[in-house]
Amino acid sequence: MTTLADPVPGGRPGDVERATALEVELSARGVHGVVLAYVDTAGIGRVKTVPTARLSWATAWGVGMSPVFDTFLANDAIVSTDVLGSPDGDLRLYPDLDHLVVLSGQPGWAWAPVDRITQEGERHPACSRSFLRRIVTDAARDHGITFKAAIEVEWAVGQGAAPGDAFVPATSGPAYGATRQVELSDYAVELLAAFAAQGVEVDQIHPEYAPGQFEISVGALDPVAAADRSVLVRQTIRAVSQRHGLKVSFSPAVSAEGVGNGGHVHLSAWRDGANLHAHGERRYGMTSAAESFAAGLLAHLPALTAVTAPSPASYLRLKPSQWAGVFTAWGHETRESAVRVITGTAGMRSRAANLEVKPVDLAANPYLALGCLIAAGLDGLESSSPLPEEITGDPARFTAEEAVARGVRRLPTSLEESVRNFREDELLRTALGPVLADAVIAVRLGEIAAVAGLDDELVAAAYRWKY
Repeated sequence: MTTLADPVPGGRPGDVERATALEVELSARGVHGVVLAYVDTAGIGRVKTVPTARLSWATAWGVGMSPVFDTFLANDAIVSTDVLGSPDGDLRLYPDLDHLVVLSGQPGWAWAPVDRITQEGERHPACSRSFLRRIVTDAARDHGITFKAAIEVEWAVGQGAAPGDAFVPATSGPAYGATRQVELSDYAVELLAAFAAQGVEVDQIHPEYAPGQFEISVGALDPVAAADRSVLVRQTIRAVSQRHGLKVSFSPAVSAEGVGNGGHVHLSAWRDGANLHAHGERRYGMTSAAESFAAGLLAHLPALTAVTAPSPASYLRLKPSQWAGVFTAWGHETRESAVRVITGTAGMRSRAANLEVKPVDLAANPYLALGCLIAAGLDGLESSSPLPEEITGDPARFTAEEAVARGVRRLPTSLEESVRNFREDELLRTALGPVLADAVIAVRLGEIAAVAGLDDELVAAAYRWKY
């Protein structure tokens, strides 16, 4: 379980002593440095590192980092808001010792996610991890609700020796094919071993649809820990891939055509130890609260895409009839619906029932994505929003009249359209707070400007190796 208390200058009670003991333990295991990891507004993983012997100092007093990174773009250009983007100021990065792990794929290193606080010891208003923790804490306090979440990770495996920035699949086997598993057998085994050593519960790992594509599904955790795990999983995949002479991309679209990489979110709400998506009186075992939570997700999806699909490359992936969930629709086990109701196998439903949100990719900052999804769902729950008629099959087949009658709308087809929806969504902007909401808008507009005039293939190339 993630610690829900904010870090404080000097360390929380017991933290420094714990870090001091960890220094000894890590050094005995041959760990020389600790990666301090966070994700910026553009969805790029950023790090600082400290020697193992400085872990206790970092736990007590943090490590310096400029707030300018909250307005970095994926190409490392910098945009600004009224309070972010200048060279002024400093923040402190505080490692979360609950989630420190020794990196199996990077011998000599450990890894820990960080929270960012100001020099005065207050939450940094643009810290996405602190934002998610606040959303989760408030939900427990105000509604008695906790959450379990997991983020699927899809990635394309390319040949490390491919020329320039080209993507050449590292395996020739067909989609979901045994050939791919055989061709990259040693690679997949090392991934499984690394995840096991790092305490990451793997549900499955398998070849996916697109050329060279694989997917890993991991066990559900509380939302902050689930976001941490998503970052750790990608760090591990990159490291192991490099050791095998492979190059990987988590970009939403490795190329302009075909099926891209998703980062589908699985989310379930719980109250008093009971899963609200199982054994209720409504459709498919949902409780009324679970239905309203799903309705809140659907209502805010057009604006949510500015957070869950935040890259110009995201809209190369969000195409109808490719299981990307590009319509405001829900269905039971319907992979073309944006919100998929999963009941699970008989005998497992009390644990397994959940909602899958499909228009999410791995350009998304996972802390922002989960926090905004939960805020949207809670808005539906608070207003007892009715869940509309479910769909079956592919909603792309509906005529315009049928879609209107069913309340099925096409999600934004460009990042510009997503930003417009986000600007109009007071609930999401309020949940994020003005500093973080403005950063989201500024960074998205910066990404739009960065690719102005580029065709789809050049957009895909611009982000191919950024995520």
